[in-house]
Amino acid sequence: MLRNKFEVLVVNALAGLPLEFKELLDNIDIVVEDWPSSVQLRKMKLKNKYELLGLYEGVPITQRDQGYNLVLPDKITIFQKPLEAQCRSLKELRNEIASVVQHEIAHHFGIDDQRLNEIEREKRK
Repeated sequence: MLRNKFEVLVVNALAGLPLEFKELLDNIDIVVEDWPSSVQLRKMKLKNKYELLGLYEGVPITQRDQGYNLVLPDKITIFQKPLEAQCRSLKELRNEIASVVQHEIAHHFGIDDQRLNEIEREKRK
């Protein structure tokens, strides 16, 4: 898929977020890259570049204090090629992008992977 079409899917995933969350996405950049870098993979303790679909890099809102100002934006990276490799249809890709965007934004709000996994298990019940 062409990058600009993929980016539209990411923008649509963001547009689908509830307003109360979108209003809190201050000082954060959301970008698309083809693949995670070797540094990003090492940081996440992964070896397979297909495993990392998205990455939040920054200071979660729950860890910020009054001294948090004049800092570079937090960054969410959505990795196009691993997502495309996991999906067999445009519908599946659209859904997976939305899921990854929500997952990484949850990290921005201070929710860790363990809690996100618990929430997913609860939703499936």
